[in-house]
Order: sequence, then C-alpha cells, then structure tokens
Amino acid sequence: MRRLTAITSLITAVFAAVSFVQIRATETERPFIAEIDVMVPMRDGTKLATNVYRPRKDGRYPVILMRSPYGKPGAEGGEALRYTTAGYAMVVQDCRGRGQSQGTWDPFRFDVEDGFDTQEWIGQQPWCNGSIGTAGGSYVGWTQWASAARSSRYLKTMVPIVPFAHAYSDAAYVGGACQLSLLMGWGAGVGGAKLDPEILQKSFRHLPLRDFGDQFTPKVPFLNDWIQHPQYDDYWKQRGINHDYKDVTVPVLNIGGWYDIFSKTTIDLVDRVHDTSTDRMVRRNQFVIIGPWGHGVGGRKVGDLDFGDEAALNIGERQFQWFEYWLQGRETAVKDWPAYHLFVMGENRWRGENEWPLARTRYTDYYLHSGGKANSLEGDGSLDTKKPGAEPADQYSYDGDDPVPTAGGNNLVGVPIGPFDQSAVEKRPDVLVYTTAPLDKDLEVTGPIKMTLFARSTARDTDFTAKLVDVHPDGKAYNLCDGIIRARYRNSATEPTLLEPGKVEKYEIDLWAISNVFLKGHRVRIEVSSSNFPRFDRNPNSGNPFGSDTEMLTADQTILHDAEHPSHIDLPVIPR
Repeated sequence: MRRLTAITSLITAVFAAVSFVQIRATETERPFIAEIDVMVPMRDGTKLATNVYRPRKDGRYPVILMRSPYGKPGAEGGEALRYTTAGYAMVVQDCRGRGQSQGTWDPFRFDVEDGFDTQEWIGQQPWCNGSIGTAGGSYVGWTQWASAARSSRYLKTMVPIVPFAHAYSDAAYVGGACQLSLLMGWGAGVGGAKLDPEILQKSFRHLPLRDFGDQFTPKVPFLNDWIQHPQYDDYWKQRGINHDYKDVTVPVLNIGGWYDIFSKTTIDLVDRVHDTSTDRMVRRNQFVIIGPWGHGVGGRKVGDLDFGDEAALNIGERQFQWFEYWLQGRETAVKDWPAYHLFVMGENRWRGENEWPLARTRYTDYYLHSGGKANSLEGDGSLDTKKPGAEPADQYSYDGDDPVPTAGGNNLVGVPIGPFDQSAVEKRPDVLVYTTAPLDKDLEVTGPIKMTLFARSTARDTDFTAKLVDVHPDGKAYNLCDGIIRARYRNSATEPTLLEPGKVEKYEIDLWAISNVFLKGHRVRIEVSSSNFPRFDRNPNSGNPFGSDTEMLTADQTILHDAEHPSHIDLPVIPR
C-alpha cells in the first residue's frame, strides 16, 4: 500500500475492533430499515449527512451513535444487524466537511457543538426512546469526548476506543514538543495529500515548520495553523473540552493500548472525571480496559512481540455488554467488572484493579551512574537504587540534522508502532545508556513513569528524552514507554523561558504509563538523549520562535548524576 490513504485505512480499522458484521441484502430482505444520508441541521444551518438504521418494528429504541471523518458504513455493512436485532437504532454521521456532509473540514473545531446538536436531533426523533450511547475509536473516540462535558440530556453512556479529549495536549504537543509524525502525517492524510511513504519521510524534515502544509498538493492550511499555536491558547480551547471533567455525567468505558498514541489519556480521562465529579454514581462508573496494543485494539501481537492468546480480547462483545447494561437495563457481566482491567506485560495476563495509580505502589527511584562514559551500549552507564556520590557527568552532542530515529513506541503514522529491539539506537554516541544488573527476582512496574534529569546545554533551547527499556537475557532490548521535555517549557507549559547556556537545570520528563513485569534475569534500562524523530519534531536549538527556523544548530549536552544532582527515574513498583 503506497499511498498515505493507508492512514485512514488504519484508523478506520479501529472500527473493525468492534466487530463489524457484513450484510448483503436488498432493501426488502434487510431485517432493518436503512435511511441513508439524512441531512441533519446544526445550529449554524450546516447539514451533516447521517445514516439511520432501525428495527422494522415500530417503536422507540435506544440509539448507538458514531460521528466519524473516515466515512460511514452504508446499508450493506456495519453493526446495524447486530444492534437492530437486539432492539437498538444505530446512527452514523459524517463529520462536518467530510463524506456527504456540508461545511468546511477543520479537524477538531466543530465537534463539540456538532456532537451536542446531533444528540439533540436524535433524542427528538419518534424512533428514539430518549437514550443515546456513543461508540467508535480514534477520532471517533474524540467526537464522543468532545461533547461529553456539554452533552445533550439524551446522552446516557459512552464507549470511546483509543480516545482523546484535548487536541492540544493529547495529540498535538507533548512536553512542549510537537508530535510531528502523528499531527502532520495524519493531518496531511485527512487533508487530502497524496503521498508515498518515502515522500512522507522527506516531508517530516521540511523547514520552516510554520509552512509545513504548503509543501503538499493540495495545500493543507490547518497544518500551518497547528504550528502557529505551539501553546494552549484560545485556538486550542475551541478544540477540546477545556478540562471540564466535572461536567461529564455519564458512565464511560475507555478502551486503549499501552503502545497507543493515546495510552496516557485513555486512563487519565476517566481518572479526572472520577476525581472532579460531585456525583457519586458518575465517579463509580468510570472504567478502563487497556491491553498490549497499539491503535488497533484486541489483538495479541504488536511490534516485535507476541503477547499470547490471553492478550486477544473481543472488544465488540465487551462494548455490546456495556450497552445492554446501561441502555437496555439487562443484567450482563458489567456489574462485576473491575474499574481498571489491565494487561500486565512480561507475565502476559489480565488483572483487575480498583484504582489508578494502585494504592499499594511503592515508588522507587533508580539512579543514573557512570564514570563519565555512558555513551552507547558500549559505555559504562549503570542504573540502581543507590544515590550517587561524586561522579563525573556524561556528555554528548545533539545534531538536529542527524536525530535519533524513532524505533517503535506510541506511534501511528510513518514510524514503527509498538515494542522493537533498540540495539541499533543504542549504538549511537548521542544516546546515553544506563542498565541495571540482571534481576534476581521479578520486578513489576505498573503506573505512571517520571524521569528527573539534571542537565546543562550550550543551546538557548533544546530537548531531552528518556526511554524505559526491558532488556531480555538474549540481549534484545524492548522499549516500554518514553517521553520528552522541551527546555523552554521546563518550568511552565504556558510561559516559556529560554535557557542560560551552561547553567544546570532540572527537567521533569513524563514517560506516560506502563504495566510490565521485568522477569528474573532481565535488566531495566534507561536511554537518555535529545531527539526521537519523527515521532517528535527536531529542536533546532536556536531559541527562535517555534516553527521559524530554516536550519539546525548543534547543542552540546551534559547530564549530571552526583549527590547534588541525582538524576533518576521514579518507578511505580508493585509488591509481589
């Protein structure tokens, strides 16, 4: 598959994770009524193309709603058969400016209002009983959360798969760095650009970033808009729920994967509703399922690793049971589900938990050590729980023209997804490698991961990255999670401050979260560097306004790990 349209094929495949059933029948033979491209009016007069599937028997039914930019299943396909047979109506709608819908396609911009207006329209139809459940994945997970805080009175529950709720912090910018391959790769695809994979890789190196969207035919202007707003401002507030988690009032089942681009937010969203809602029943009915998956959920293999039969999960059946319970009032297994259904990698099994982070967590600091030569796998870097004393610092040069390549992880477009052997990356002199001795017993790490670095740079702005790795006895080193911090945002995500070259600064790096057992004989490894490209954009090290640079400067980096500057990673260790 040579075209970037493979992007939308991959994301559309998330729909397949909820078990679409193919239907081949004439209108008279079909066991449900199908109304195709009903034009539903929004508050500004724009009309959105909407397919309605409902049982042939007259009556009022609960409704399953999907709002998608990736196309609607027609009368010949979809889950219409399953749900209409079970006593539901199903509604699938093209987002504004997509498919047969009117209006301008501006990703994220209108989904808050359009979601509400669509729910209001559905709730007033003679075939709706006043109850709506929403479903779907990726952007269709976003369209659910987009209207969740200001939802219609008819919304009763949601099942977002690999979802997000803030286009800025969940998709566009992480640690102050642009998620380049996701934002620009996906954005180019849904913006109509026709690109071969090789051209896509070349496009990631385009400078200046502020006119990234102009290199395509046709041009994609919203790509430039995203670069021109590198901080959370009014532009992005219109493209998210503005952190109003307390206003979410319905039961939610979030489904995601440890290697998904939205792995962190899959858990965080329900946690924030739980923490801020004043409604006891709402707090009690926020659920998460998270497995060893990328953006496509439910399978057993991702990247280089096969997590076994137990990893495979019938997501469609879980979703159906959820809707049966919340929309039909039928007793299903939902009432016995744990709030957090986590797949623990390493030992490769599911486990139920009642809170996040786990109450029994013992946060344990693992400190960086070396004799000043931690560069590459051949260096002298080590990792243990002993605080450092007097130790020489490690140094490397970061050259934006030769960045550390992305080798798996939480990706979607243009780069590998999932766990991969990091051996090639660890050969580079601009990658510092710190490894424990082989473990004498299993070590479970389940929860959020944070890295603290003490560093100085010759640049006015630069990046620092960290990666947690599981080293197997055969020497293969598989990435678990990683993160980045842009130096100008080290103290504040909204008020950037440039560096004083040569001054030691403290950096907090969010590596998101993971659940993994480092088995006996394995080793824990941390990689530290300054780039992870093209997952994240390359910092030009200049300190100039974001997106304006046309060349890359080199920065000399120093990582300190001594008594005064104890660089370390904080691991959420679970007693066993």
